[in-house]
Amino acid sequence: QVQLVESGGGLVQPGGSLRLSCVVSGIRVSSNTMAWHRQAPGKQRELVARITRGGSTDYADSVKGRFTISRDNAKNTVYLQMNNLKPEDTAVYYCNALVVATTRSMSDYWGQGTQVTVSS
Repeated sequence: QVQLVESGGGLVQPGGSLRLSCVVSGIRVSSNTMAWHRQAPGKQRELVARITRGGSTDYADSVKGRFTISRDNAKNTVYLQMNNLKPEDTAVYYCNALVVATTRSMSDYWGQGTQVTVSS
């Protein structure tokens, strides 16, 4: 059973920092593409950051230079370090895994989300 559990969200002032964690079971984070998405009220869910099985990373333009995605293979955990947070970063953040099966089919797995609120 694949499970992704996010944590680390909360209320922070503009300019502050948070680190989100995604503890993964059922698959290895080192063998799959992992990503963070976010969804603000009234908006579409958007890709924030992604790390491939080869270690390449991609970021949304809005978070480049401020957010960093990483993984700890020993802990089977993916992180999103968020610095210099802005009010527009307020959203529910979701961990995502894209898994390629032996059949070459793909499966998409999601965590339950963690709320990040940036406000004075």
